[in-house]
Amino acid sequence: MKTISILGCGWFGFAFAKKLVELGYEVKGSTTSAEKLDLLAEEKINPFLINFTAEQIIADNEFFDADALFICIPPKRNSTELLDYPQKIKSILAAAKDKSKQVVLISSTSVYADENKTVNENSETHPDTDSGKVVLSAENILKSSLPDQFTIIRFAGLIGPNRNPGRFFAGKTDVPNGLAPVNLIHQTDAVGIAVAILDKQAYGRIYNACSPHHPTKKEFYTETAKTSGLMEPFFTDEMKDWKVVESVNVPEWLKYDFQILI
Repeated sequence: MKTISILGCGWFGFAFAKKLVELGYEVKGSTTSAEKLDLLAEEKINPFLINFTAEQIIADNEFFDADALFICIPPKRNSTELLDYPQKIKSILAAAKDKSKQVVLISSTSVYADENKTVNENSETHPDTDSGKVVLSAENILKSSLPDQFTIIRFAGLIGPNRNPGRFFAGKTDVPNGLAPVNLIHQTDAVGIAVAILDKQAYGRIYNACSPHHPTKKEFYTETAKTSGLMEPFFTDEMKDWKVVESVNVPEWLKYDFQILI
């Protein structure tokens, strides 16, 4: 039985942890909220209360004893905490050193700017948002810490339970960039790709985790609003500031078949 530690059992991490338990893994899950410990335990996830700042981590060292550690904590939107994110990753890696056999960082396709082209894992990264910049800094810290075995999953926009995309633009008018392609992934496939990395022991690479289908914003968000019974949005027929996120490593190394098409 493999032991997997999931640092951050939020929207993605909790779903991932439950799937691993279902598949027979021993799972350790962390939360910063004492109220959530019972919820983790109910799902047969070994619960750990872990709090971390840029300066320190308050954690039981046993949490980091694992065949693989998944770092599933996105940067906070608060400006101060956003800038602290790379240092938090550095502190986590220090705590995991010589304890976690593999480390997987959950990252984001925001490391690619909207440069009006298709990008994949071999493309240069030029983030044009603050969150993209700190996420790329965190990636670079992981690469320098584990130069021969770093693993990074760059998720596109995450949708799924409690993240109904039909609500994003419902009822809005003159929404810009209506002909730009969307880059999204459903929670089912986000979990599926992470599981595939474990199943195939396909560590040591960067994976762009994004649906291979890229309808326009106008097509996708109009349809999801309609199917959700919400007011249709109206978009401007223009295409500017866009990118298409593709993957060469997911099909080559994971042979993953997407379950939910966008």
